[in-house]
Amino acid sequence: MSGLLALLDDVAAIAKVASTSLDDIVGQATKAGAKAAGAVIDDAAVTPKYVHGLAAARELPIVWRIARASAFNKLVILLPVALLLGQFAPWAIPPLLILGGLYLCYEGAEKIWHALTHEESHAAIKNPELTAPEQAHLEEQRVKGAIKTDFILSAEIMTIALSQTDATAGWVMQAAVLALIAVVITAAVYGAVALIVKADDVGLHLAETGRTAFGRRLGRAVVRGMPGFMKALTIVGTAAMLWVGGNIVVHALAEMGWTWPYDTIHHAAVAVAEAVPSAAGLLEWAATAAMDGVLGVALGLLIIPLVGLLPGRGKEAGAH
Repeated sequence: MSGLLALLDDVAAIAKVASTSLDDIVGQATKAGAKAAGAVIDDAAVTPKYVHGLAAARELPIVWRIARASAFNKLVILLPVALLLGQFAPWAIPPLLILGGLYLCYEGAEKIWHALTHEESHAAIKNPELTAPEQAHLEEQRVKGAIKTDFILSAEIMTIALSQTDATAGWVMQAAVLALIAVVITAAVYGAVALIVKADDVGLHLAETGRTAFGRRLGRAVVRGMPGFMKALTIVGTAAMLWVGGNIVVHALAEMGWTWPYDTIHHAAVAVAEAVPSAAGLLEWAATAAMDGVLGVALGLLIIPLVGLLPGRGKEAGAH
């Protein structure tokens, strides 16, 4: 009997340790996921364009193909690379974060620049009637382009996540945190993308076949509201890219020893917060995000002409 009680005590102790470890994994994953919000929102905002103009029946299979590739890239390629960096070259993480932050700044600023200097031509983006082989070729190109973009954003997400994990917890804990982030973010992003790309079809079905007047009205509202929703999603995604991109660069520079940008923004945000003590926390966050965003725009605009000098980029920009 005493042996059984001792065994139960051991099981209880192991369960307690496991529970604590699980709490730590979830806590670190939540913190790291919040830091990667800009890249995550951008991923969800960018992906729906890759199914635009293709047959409705192919939308979900395309999203599924991209989601599978995204999970593979995060878990099989990027997670081991991130762990190796954390164990053997932690000094490389801040420079990589800066590169990722600059990429987000460039993407956000390029979207703003394109919106200001190009007229939207909806007629130009509609595809003519394509044959089955042409549709298959277009789908393959779209999937490859989406996977390439997702890989860049996934690399940024995993690098940000690695920088937020507890380096003293050991590589097993870091691997568990990164794996949890990879699975949850991939499921959340592509689950949201699937809902977005099928919302029009669901709304149209409700509008045409709804059994109640409310259902039909709801369907028509969804159909009418999706263009505005997509535009709002693009704006939010762009703002998030610029804010998080600037924030990443500022914090990475501080980790490398150049604290002036971080200190300047922090002191200015604190000064703004002190003006309204009752909302100090919210104001400090908003002021920091706004200044990080302005910095992100400035950095992105500086990078745009440099990217234009790269081979092939001029033609690509002209065809945008």
